[in-house]
Amino acid sequence: MSYLDILTIGPELILVLFCLVSLLVGSFYDSIKTSGFIFLLTIGILILIAILIYISPYKTIPAFGGAFIRDAFATYFQITILISVVALLVLSKDYLIKYDLLKFEYPILIAFATLGMLVVVSSENLLVLYLGIEIQSLSLYVIAAFRRDNVRSTEAGLKYFVLGSLSSGLMLFGASLIYGSTGSIEFKEIFIAISSDGFLLGIMAGLVFLISGLAFKASAVPFHMWTPDVYEGSPTPVTGFFATAPKVAAIAILLRVLFDCFGSAVESWQQVIIVLSFCSMFLGSIAAIGQKNIKRLMAFSSIGHVGFALIGVACATEEGVAAVLIYMVLYVIMNIGVFAFILNMEREGVAVTSIESLSLYSEVSQGQAFFLTILLFSLAGIPPLVGFFGKFYIFSAAINSGLIWLAVSGGIASVVAAFYYLRIVYLMYFGAKKELLTGNMPFTHWLLLIVTATLMLVGTINLFGLEGPARVAAVSLLN
Repeated sequence: MSYLDILTIGPELILVLFCLVSLLVGSFYDSIKTSGFIFLLTIGILILIAILIYISPYKTIPAFGGAFIRDAFATYFQITILISVVALLVLSKDYLIKYDLLKFEYPILIAFATLGMLVVVSSENLLVLYLGIEIQSLSLYVIAAFRRDNVRSTEAGLKYFVLGSLSSGLMLFGASLIYGSTGSIEFKEIFIAISSDGFLLGIMAGLVFLISGLAFKASAVPFHMWTPDVYEGSPTPVTGFFATAPKVAAIAILLRVLFDCFGSAVESWQQVIIVLSFCSMFLGSIAAIGQKNIKRLMAFSSIGHVGFALIGVACATEEGVAAVLIYMVLYVIMNIGVFAFILNMEREGVAVTSIESLSLYSEVSQGQAFFLTILLFSLAGIPPLVGFFGKFYIFSAAINSGLIWLAVSGGIASVVAAFYYLRIVYLMYFGAKKELLTGNMPFTHWLLLIVTATLMLVGTINLFGLEGPARVAAVSLLN
């Protein structure tokens, strides 16, 4: 291990050391003050790591013999993941304190999950990829069941663990088949082997298993079965976390594997991604219509949005990859704002997740109702909000790559999905007279709700300047 290797993985090493030291401190000095201190320190460390990654050289830097890489693609996704994790941690503190869940383990588990995400985004080796996914997944299983006195939370963690273990097994089996057929677990060497020897049957079978495992992490249909139950049963801050950072990491992994490993055999996996995209868009859009719980609705919403993102992956072009990168950032911003609101849905001090409870919420707080409406319109893709432009980039890439029917299908799915977003807006302004929610919201939640909603309006000018970095990141992946 050279000095350059250590320098390249410096941000991840800092996070590892922080997690281990915090675990020891929390174990020996467990108290409310210690937990609060570790919580705030975690936020500070994640911000520091985001800064370090941002100021790192903007060129490709391989480490450990090419098993790990720091490039523009990894930098783009890692910063997105870190910002979303920081925002969700800020949102979760008041909720955790209120329901006596602010334990020192919570921020450490979030930090470990973040570490796994950072590793997988930079992985150039099937073994490193698997290790990163497991670091992420094991932490997510625990925080899903973090509310131990709640049966639904325990059930969510158990379901996630059992099905997640199955997906990990599929990935390992696929990796072993690929290794057996190519003699390597390095992405670049696998790419070269496929280019020279062709797409052998063992590689094809391995790719199917690998995509199946990765599709589970992204909640793509038909590997979505865990998502609604886990979203509903998990503590609400955890649900918000699941809906943002892990989704970004899953799409990043899929892009990295498909293009760095199998970029020379696009025709062999493109149809699979198209099917996953089509099914995810329509199941997510249609199944959400009948939901009565807003957390389950957001689960199906996330499935639908993954389907839209997969359109860009299926394009297999630089334009398509750049569109996916832009779309995922916009998706994260919108979801952070929505969960800033959902976290404060309560009546007489009791958390409420029923969609019907939002009836006439505009009478409780016109400001909250207004900003949530903007975010919901943006999620639906209604112009001129930023969400519309996210889908516009995706559909344009699909049309330019010849997937016109898939772009049309995406447009139809968007129209269907708009129904359940607009239904919430209708209830807030014209719903039946019922017992109203409290409407209390901490300052930090108010701030994030206002900022994210405002970005949906202001961002229409130049999409926050995302197009340039997204293009650079796409080029670094494809070259």
